[in-house]
Amino acid sequence: MSLARFGYGSCNQLMEIQQESKIIIGESYQIDIIGLTHDGEGVGRIGKMVVFVPQAIPGDLVIAKVISVKKTYARALINQMIKSSSDRIEPSCSLVKQCGGCQLAHLQYDKQLYWKQQHVSEALKRIGKIKANVLPIIGMENPTAYRNKAQIPVAFQNQELVMGFYQKRSHNIVDLEYCQIQHPLISKAVQVMKRILVELGIAPYDEQNHTGVLRHVVIRVSFSEKALMILMVTRTRKIPQLNELISRLRHEIPELESIMQNVNPAVTNVIYGSETRLLWGKPYLIDEIGKLKFVISARSFFQVNPIQTKILYDVVKKAVFLTGKETVWDLYCGIGTIGLYLAENAGQLIGVEIIPEAVEDARLNAKCNGIEHAVFYLGKAEVIAPKLVRQGLRPDVIIVDPPRKGCELSLLQTISQVKPAQIVYVSCNPATLARDLEILNTMGYAIDMVQPVDVFPQTYHVETICLMSKK
Repeated sequence: MSLARFGYGSCNQLMEIQQESKIIIGESYQIDIIGLTHDGEGVGRIGKMVVFVPQAIPGDLVIAKVISVKKTYARALINQMIKSSSDRIEPSCSLVKQCGGCQLAHLQYDKQLYWKQQHVSEALKRIGKIKANVLPIIGMENPTAYRNKAQIPVAFQNQELVMGFYQKRSHNIVDLEYCQIQHPLISKAVQVMKRILVELGIAPYDEQNHTGVLRHVVIRVSFSEKALMILMVTRTRKIPQLNELISRLRHEIPELESIMQNVNPAVTNVIYGSETRLLWGKPYLIDEIGKLKFVISARSFFQVNPIQTKILYDVVKKAVFLTGKETVWDLYCGIGTIGLYLAENAGQLIGVEIIPEAVEDARLNAKCNGIEHAVFYLGKAEVIAPKLVRQGLRPDVIIVDPPRKGCELSLLQTISQVKPAQIVYVSCNPATLARDLEILNTMGYAIDMVQPVDVFPQTYHVETICLMSKK
């Protein structure tokens, strides 16, 4: 039975029957929304042409203006809502339509969860050719104010300094006053800093002329300590009126514990440069997951939703069979969070990570938590893992938590060669998860469990844990 019948399935069935139609850019059409894409946009048709409509959900009947036409699909923006879906709600944030960061904020939360679970199931079936029982997704009791990190671009727009988030598919910045998914301290820090920057006359970066000073402000918050870190990414190493800036930030944001600077002089869209230095306070924050404490430096990766991260790690801990003797490899380990969370039940933990600061944090985190049987290596997982094998090291359990692009084929081949009894794959991208699971399946691993966890409410992102065992 087609998921599109229920309004929250993928748009694959539509894509199969689409044909080119004479659709005119700039014209408006009445569109019945009957599905959602993988990134949370509404799906309808004009004739037999598939049309993607941001901010639309199944059950909406809209008049939408076509903004682009490709060979196999078109895109349109809502002009008028003729009939609203019964699943539509009014977002608590007034900037949802401009910002584009909360793609599903207008959809009831239980329907968000339903769609995400179906999205994982569809990806496994369509991409991975896998028939697996996907367990009910684990949602949040309160799906707001959960993010502990924000990367805020800074610029002049219309003769005013703005700090916020990029509009989708543009470099226009939506000025931030309040964000429903960020910790409240982050919104507070942005407002205070913007006012101080204006009063001190510190110029933001101009990406067209490559002038100005401040490019981005990265703000982290510790949920357990209720403490803040501010990292200023600058074009120049020198920051005008730096002492006054630090003094006022400390005075007006008492939760502030760390002020850092990253210097990025390059003409690039990449946020960070190579130099990071401490301007005031501590070079790290401390946060907790369960009973473990974690040191978080300015550049290291830490899950953005610590509430759901504990739930996610508890699922992994319960699923993996550890007796206290096993060797666990944590590849793409970041600051060591997931591996260290399992370490008390393991005989040895080996972590691999490509970011030097994260490896330093992982080693410090092991020491701070009294975990002496953990070793962390710096480098690419697909390079370090074969070296470990050549040294005669063999894992009983391998954990992979790769970036959105998934695992390198060479790493999957190494995993199949060392033949761990269990593999735990933690994924933030159902498409690359499905691709890699199909490869591992052909290498002799069967899927025991697929558990989605909603780590990113109000957005189309979904985290998935998959447990595999040797056939």
